[in-house]
Amino acid sequence: MSRGRFGMHGGQYIPETLMNAVIELEEAYTYYKKDADFIRELDVLLNEYAGRPSRLYYAQKMSRHLGGAKIYLKREDLNHTGAHKINNVLGQVLLAKKMGKSRVIAETGAGQHGVATATAAALMDMECEVFMGAEDMERQALNVYKMRLLGARVHGVHSGTATLKDAVSETMREWTNRIHDTHYVLGSVMGPHPFPTIVRDFQAVISREIKAQCLELEGRLPDCVVACVGGGSNAIGAFYHFIDEPQVALIGCEAAGRGIDTLQTAATICTGRLGIFHGMKSYFCQDAYGQIAPVYSISAGLDYPGIGPEHAMLHDSGRATYVAVTDEEAVQAFEYLSRTEGIIPAIESAHAVAYALQQAPQMGKDKIMVINISGRGDKDCAAIARYRGEDIHE
Repeated sequence: MSRGRFGMHGGQYIPETLMNAVIELEEAYTYYKKDADFIRELDVLLNEYAGRPSRLYYAQKMSRHLGGAKIYLKREDLNHTGAHKINNVLGQVLLAKKMGKSRVIAETGAGQHGVATATAAALMDMECEVFMGAEDMERQALNVYKMRLLGARVHGVHSGTATLKDAVSETMREWTNRIHDTHYVLGSVMGPHPFPTIVRDFQAVISREIKAQCLELEGRLPDCVVACVGGGSNAIGAFYHFIDEPQVALIGCEAAGRGIDTLQTAATICTGRLGIFHGMKSYFCQDAYGQIAPVYSISAGLDYPGIGPEHAMLHDSGRATYVAVTDEEAVQAFEYLSRTEGIIPAIESAHAVAYALQQAPQMGKDKIMVINISGRGDKDCAAIARYRGEDIHE
């Protein structure tokens, strides 16, 4: 990777008002990522506070029922706050503290990144404001309450489709207003350089652990690693330490919504085109005029019209494969894992489980598949019940 570029993707397509902030961030990160004290502090937070390493669990019943590959679940849902988001947030908020910032801001879709940011801000005594699409606030009311309980101010965003992309836009606007004391804790491997690299590095703990745990349990690497993809942070975290292991297939599962043959989809690789948005060059869902298209998914966390630049490069090179999973397939997988293994996954993670339900039976019993369960599904139960026609609310 050249500076800020993943092949043709990435870059820094931002207003001049933000240039000093991203330069300051890159310089600070370049220094602290090699600083022994910073590394030690972050390790303590990840291990003692977030509960790492997360477990690599052999899904025996699921493996037996599907009759193909041996399936392991990487249990990021067991992390403090219930998702992979805490890995990145602890790193970024600690970095912001070292930079002398007193305030953090963040966007959130499903709410897990917002909850993680509010959690780290409370822990490290920082002011916190979170921007969330009004549509997502309704879908994820429990997480909105959690953020406020943790001391964060939550701002509803009503512009555009009132979902994740609009929350990102509003957070970037807010950052331009208060650069001097504020750090933007971007939640995915997207945005202008150095964010895609910073977030990837903090999430790469997932694949580092999968690699070590699989070697310990099986004496070899997995044949396949599967993860859901919106912007792509949990997936790049699960993939990163396998990129140079060509025998390990990397599968990203995008949100097809109501189908990639409809306009109600968020499957960027499957339907998008090259463009520039939110500070980066990558693939985006666009209309006939090149404007960013409205997207849809039952999953608030995957309801984004683009994909991180490193994923775009992995797609271009053929190193990773990206598949589309519909709402209905994800909901069926959400119910299946709950009933089969007693694990209620986030609806985002259920997109990866859905791929496994289709593909694992076609693999030999000597093959190993790892699914990244990026978060737990408490936040989704009411929405999935409503999808199934049962009118419940938190």
